[in-house]
Amino acid sequence: MKIQHIHHLFCAKHERHEQHGLHGGHHGHHEHGGLEGKARMRRERLFDANDIRLLILHFLSVNTAHGYELIKSIEATAKGEYVPSPGIVYPNLSLLEEMGFISAVQSESNKKAWMLTEEGHAELAQQHEHLGHLISKLESLGVLGDNRRLPEIQRAIHNFKMALNTKLGQSDLPKETLYKIIDTLDQAAKDIERS
Repeated sequence: MKIQHIHHLFCAKHERHEQHGLHGGHHGHHEHGGLEGKARMRRERLFDANDIRLLILHFLSVNTAHGYELIKSIEATAKGEYVPSPGIVYPNLSLLEEMGFISAVQSESNKKAWMLTEEGHAELAQQHEHLGHLISKLESLGVLGDNRRLPEIQRAIHNFKMALNTKLGQSDLPKETLYKIIDTLDQAAKDIERS
């Protein structure tokens, strides 16, 4: 598949863009600070550069769009649980244009927008099955977020964290107590998996 042949070329290019903050704008590296930033970085690893390119092609097959609109379309599908950074979307747009899969058009707002070419449609059709998996993954993230935001779930998670942190914050915690905590955590994980 043509879109995968230049994966390594893109990776090197993408690393340079990330290091120098290209295309970052106000979405630069400060987004990755703290716990929320770390969670976002982990979520971004759920999709590699090939996946992002395929998602871009998919959303452009629906409508001509700006880079920001593509980011928001992906975010909306995942209900906010996954947001690709501009640092991965914009270099991929340039790459897809070089590959002939998309072309730039002027929009009413004078911002550069993108549309799918015939080659892009053909590539999208060729990777239809993989695209289905990617869309399912995004939608599953949305379901996860909806369920995690339930007040009862949030309360239970909060109580769990408080109890665990309070106990683990005690000095000279006996090994027997640590082992009991570990066993309780392992059993809770098994119970959730099998529920």
